[in-house]
Amino acid sequence: MVTLTGKAASVAFDRVTKVYPGGTTPAVNDVSFTIEAGTLVTLLGPSGCGKTTTLRMIAGLEMPTSGRIRIGDGDVTTLPATDRDVSMVFQSYALFPHMTVMENVSYGLRFSGHDRRETAARAAAGLALVGLTGFETRFPSELSGGQQQRVAVARALVLEPQVLLFDEPLSNLDAKLRRRVRDEIRELQQKLGLTVVYVTHDQEEALAVSDRIIVMDRAVIAQEGTPRELYDAPATAFVADFIGESNVLPCEIAAVAGTTAEVRAGPVTLSLPARGLAPGPARLSVRPNRLALVDEGAPNSLPAAVAKTTYAGSRNEIAVETELGPVFLVSPDTATLPAPGARVAIAFAPAGAVLLLG
Repeated sequence: MVTLTGKAASVAFDRVTKVYPGGTTPAVNDVSFTIEAGTLVTLLGPSGCGKTTTLRMIAGLEMPTSGRIRIGDGDVTTLPATDRDVSMVFQSYALFPHMTVMENVSYGLRFSGHDRRETAARAAAGLALVGLTGFETRFPSELSGGQQQRVAVARALVLEPQVLLFDEPLSNLDAKLRRRVRDEIRELQQKLGLTVVYVTHDQEEALAVSDRIIVMDRAVIAQEGTPRELYDAPATAFVADFIGESNVLPCEIAAVAGTTAEVRAGPVTLSLPARGLAPGPARLSVRPNRLALVDEGAPNSLPAAVAKTTYAGSRNEIAVETELGPVFLVSPDTATLPAPGARVAIAFAPAGAVLLLG
């Protein structure tokens, strides 16, 4: 029985820029990063940020205008897609409608020098990995969206690529199926030790599947790090808002002692990591779940008036007005829902706020 294994390789961009013919604005501008072999790294950002162009340059479907691209020990900057040991799973699945599941999965193998017996064995192993044994004779039209996506994944896996690329792979699935398929992709990646580069604009999806996330904004890297690093310590307001919901509030750094800053946000005083900032005006990022409603006049709290409340099943969503501007918070206490207009106050969790660098 054939056992599929990964041939994971690292991916490195060295000051890569891409300007499309006839254009003047770079789609990707002086981007550098390294993706370690055997990890899943997500390129995350809004439409037009450069993430898909970056993925296509890894695949060899686009060539950089300047800079170098390496896969493993090899410089692949000018290599066409056919000469790179990578496979891509497309947003549209790109299955052949007139071919059976087995024929779709076998398609790439037939052109890769494998004989008929090995092709059949590898295709069967790929279908077993994605849980589609028994579906060999079905056509794509007879499959659900999730099953079609699994066929596309199996077709890519059987080639045992050095790097496996996913371009918005779950965007055509409903919310519940997205969660299930993303978990299956992550499980396969870890089981086979694959290097995976994954493109999405969905921050929840990125947080759930990634070893590291590269957040892109307007053709450059805004920040990269682990999901927890980006969620807990965003560098900019853009990253704070894009990686989950965030309140960005004005504040004043009153003093800095070593690596700790004394920060004042209205009447609230906080001790926070200074992050290299000097005394003066600054901005805070605070996640909605790291704020709490307290009684008006509570010590070290920010006075507020309730503007809107929403019961959301497992939590209450509360919008308030403060002297620092509007603030959004969530509360797990669904037994009580404050009425609009009520005077309250907001308390900050001990590790609930972070100073923004830009």
